[in-house]
Amino acid sequence: MIIVTGAAGFIGSCLLGELQRQGWQDLVAVDDFSRIDKAPNLLGKKLTARVERRDFPKWLDANQKLVQFIFHLGARTDTTEFDKAVFDELNVNYSKAVWERCTKYQIPLVYASSAATYGEGEFGYDDDHALIPKLKPLNPYGASKNEFDQWVLKQERTPFFWAGLKFFNVYGPNEYHKARMASVIYHAFNQVREKGEVKLFRSHKPEYKDGEQLRDFVYVKDLCNVCIWLMETRKHPAIYNLGSGKARTFLDLTRATFKAMGKEEHITFIDTPIDIRDKYQYFTEARMEKLRAAGYDKPFHTLEEGVADYVGNYLLKAAYC
Repeated sequence: MIIVTGAAGFIGSCLLGELQRQGWQDLVAVDDFSRIDKAPNLLGKKLTARVERRDFPKWLDANQKLVQFIFHLGARTDTTEFDKAVFDELNVNYSKAVWERCTKYQIPLVYASSAATYGEGEFGYDDDHALIPKLKPLNPYGASKNEFDQWVLKQERTPFFWAGLKFFNVYGPNEYHKARMASVIYHAFNQVREKGEVKLFRSHKPEYKDGEQLRDFVYVKDLCNVCIWLMETRKHPAIYNLGSGKARTFLDLTRATFKAMGKEEHITFIDTPIDIRDKYQYFTEARMEKLRAAGYDKPFHTLEEGVADYVGNYLLKAAYC
């Protein structure tokens, strides 16, 4: 039995789909299933069970002998939410409860961390464990992820295999429900379709031109491949970066979206909203040497390849992964 928490969400549902395509069976989805807008993400997926998030710890206690692996991807991911108590409950304490059970029952675990832990990147984007206590996230979401990473590294007792993955800017199918928190590609696609243009955030730092803010964009299919590889190999427990390893500009991303749609470019700029302006990352780029040294050798999609697949095979068809 393979369990995916956050299963009705963007990354979780894509991972379930990829597991199913690769022949894995006996899949269990854990989530808060009350959101109707996320229901299409699970359509067509063969599941052994659906377990409500609040019931999962007790369910795991009762069914632990059947569980082969857990992907803990469920979290509150809204970077514009500033109620720390929400993140304490869902991202820190809940994750501790999952970890403690995986340790008690010796169930291997992969959990989602985030590149938001790096803040403004004062210490770079190196997934060296020694740097984690020094990091200064810019918002409560990133702080909650870093708090859990630090807690994990202090644990003397662990699952027999575990890995934390610092997801960078993930994009791809099944993010239709994410609204404001969906990827820039998703928003760009909708703007082009509705208005024939894309509005990007203006730079508020003189060292960056408008649209030349840099992010490490990683296609969700690459992320799923890494997760499944970790499950199959179960070696070298650690916290790893998971990005493409190559920072690209928002202009690059937007131009790739126009090209994938077969549309002429029309790009303008608007001010970054005040509520996120001083929390906005201008550069992220994952150092991927640790994951490569652990043995992962598959190539990642280039930004252009990923956008072409996402737009052509999903967004234009309103299809799901």
